[in-house]
Amino acid sequence: MKSYDIVIFGNYTKDTIVSAAGIRYVDGGGFNYGAYAAAKSGLKVAAVTRLASEDNHVVKALEDIGVDVYPIYTESSTLMRLEYPTDNVDERVLSSPITAGSYSPEQFFHLEAKAYLINASMRSEVPFDVVKYLSKRNGLVVADAQGFVRIVGNDDILINAEWPEKRKILALIDILKADAVEAESLTGERDIYKAAKMLAGWGPKEIVLTRRDGIVVYAGDEFYEATFHSESLVGRSGRGDTCIAAYVAKRLSGSPEEAIIWSAALTSLKMEVEGPFTGELDDVLRLIREKYGD
Repeated sequence: MKSYDIVIFGNYTKDTIVSAAGIRYVDGGGFNYGAYAAAKSGLKVAAVTRLASEDNHVVKALEDIGVDVYPIYTESSTLMRLEYPTDNVDERVLSSPITAGSYSPEQFFHLEAKAYLINASMRSEVPFDVVKYLSKRNGLVVADAQGFVRIVGNDDILINAEWPEKRKILALIDILKADAVEAESLTGERDIYKAAKMLAGWGPKEIVLTRRDGIVVYAGDEFYEATFHSESLVGRSGRGDTCIAAYVAKRLSGSPEEAIIWSAALTSLKMEVEGPFTGELDDVLRLIREKYGD
């Protein structure tokens, strides 16, 4: 048994990003963005992922920053296309013609952590028995809602769909992250504060919600808010994945108020550069001093 601060998992995605700036090819996947954010926050991190062996450079890059990676090699990596039709970075169309498959409980038998972060791209990756197994371990169970509300619809387009196991799975989650659209999809409530309370009523002790300008956290019947301060949004893809990993990384030792500031600052820096956050602790601390106070 190997012990970590955070075990994060989800399929690697080979991303094609299409915007007014042109077409770019980026190494994606919530596990990837999240592992960088957690490791750069100073934690001991393990990443479990599924990908084709031809994309093993992603594994090696994570190992180079101190992450222990447990890859499952598949015939193909998950292919993801992200199209941004307007200048609004929150308006995008995602499609996925091929996925690298789903996880099973035995893939986590040898791993122990203070927090298990489910950072999948779509519902098919994480069956209920995986969540149930993790909930019986000692660590916190953290989940990004995107990995449960998204399914592949017509023309391989990812859509937010009705989630039949919503109540059953949310009852096993300690911290849930969602963006404003996902929160509305889950609750039917457009008001982000009302949606947070509804989500918490179904089980999670803390709710982390992202929106275009920042983060809202609902914890202990209190709301906490922090604004993003990014000089550009070229690295918008991976915002939520980075946000929740950074939040949990700081939350393991700090308060919700400390965690949301850390997450907002680190995520702000990540959005200025395409790909995962590769800065240093000093970069995050500097931005906190400049924009968030000491």
